[in-house]
Amino acid sequence: MAGSFPSEAIRPGDLMESLNHTFFLWLNAPEHPSALALTLATFLAEQLIWAVPLLIGIGWLRGGEPTRKTMLVASASGLLGLLINQIIGLAWLHPRPFMIGLGHTLIPHVADSSFPSDHLTLWWAVAFSLALQRGPRIAGVTLALLGVPIAWARIYLGVHFPFDMLGAIAVAAICAWLTLREAHWYLLPSYQLATGIHRRLFSGLIALGWVRE
Repeated sequence: MAGSFPSEAIRPGDLMESLNHTFFLWLNAPEHPSALALTLATFLAEQLIWAVPLLIGIGWLRGGEPTRKTMLVASASGLLGLLINQIIGLAWLHPRPFMIGLGHTLIPHVADSSFPSDHLTLWWAVAFSLALQRGPRIAGVTLALLGVPIAWARIYLGVHFPFDMLGAIAVAAICAWLTLREAHWYLLPSYQLATGIHRRLFSGLIALGWVRE
């Protein structure tokens, strides 16, 4: 024969998974990282996510109607992203690195599906939603860029693959676009409901002038 071919061709999925593993090992921490790197990565991976509810909460409590509606749309984007991730995880269980004995895992994590990253889906879904709206655009872009070191940290600490982050970007972008496009049918009733709850919960603080009505 003029040439020979392998008995079984390499499937695209196998090639992508091989690249995923390779990129992970490039970014994953060594067995004994420096204390500074470990502290920084742990903060980025586990603590910085609280900036999202803090930002939304402050925006709601201190902002006027336009800001509050912006926060509701951003919240809808994040919640939709997490819902989609749950559906993906039920349909396709992709193991985390430590579930297949790959690399070094430096923080505890439940052994559930890794794809897409819930952390980064929530972060980027909120960030992209803000970036798509005129008023908070700079804040949204800044938040989106801050997601990059968070993604690195979760790979570095061994709980995610790089492609989990690409999946998070895709889900987040779709959710931000969809919730903004369809805001006309859910935003007003959700705003009225949230405002009513807000007035009941914070009536005392509203009377003191600490939060807006």
